[in-house]
Amino acid sequence: MSIEVRYAGQRLHVDHRPGDGDAHLLAIHGAGDGHLGVFAGVRQALWQRGIGSTAFDCIGHGVTGGVKQGSSLREREAQARAVIEATRRPTAIIGASMGAYNAVRLSETCQPSALVLVVPGIYHADAHAVPFGPAFSALIRQPRSWDGSDAWGILSRYRGRLLVIAAGGDEVVPLEIPRRLYDEAVNAQWRSLLVVPGAPHKGLLERMLGDREWRPRLLERLFHAFD
Repeated sequence: MSIEVRYAGQRLHVDHRPGDGDAHLLAIHGAGDGHLGVFAGVRQALWQRGIGSTAFDCIGHGVTGGVKQGSSLREREAQARAVIEATRRPTAIIGASMGAYNAVRLSETCQPSALVLVVPGIYHADAHAVPFGPAFSALIRQPRSWDGSDAWGILSRYRGRLLVIAAGGDEVVPLEIPRRLYDEAVNAQWRSLLVVPGAPHKGLLERMLGDREWRPRLLERLFHAFD
């Protein structure tokens, strides 16, 4: 069902789909032209197994609309928290691209039992509060700025189940990042890394779900994260 969640004078467009049990997924999309629809196939597959989910359009995206300039990584997390408060606490969080960094940071306080990171964009800790715009772009475009991310330490403390999904031909996120995320999660209850050879950054989940070889592999790992 579609609902609206008030946040800082704006209305966030939220799609909330209850499941049959306690398991529930929160989905956070990426930057650019990202929107909640990128998770449609994954959410449908989970719903068919009785697992509910919530996805929303961040400010500046999709039906929510508005202006991206002036928002920030911190603001996106605050929007996610507002959605959680208005719906329900997730037992799992999935994030794509920029949304993966939001998911990692939220995992510290929400403590989900499962964390799914898709073509994960990871950012220097100093970028967290910097408004989107020239200053933010200049910071994240510094060579290997992601080395200074707080995400590495957060994942080293994570004790749930981790699934990292990477595009082998990603032109945005170096393959070193998803591999390092996997390596850092030394305390995870379970961890898995899927790399799709030659695949580009955009549309990876849809590409995998539409492929006879990759669809069962993706769903098997995804369902295992909820076991």
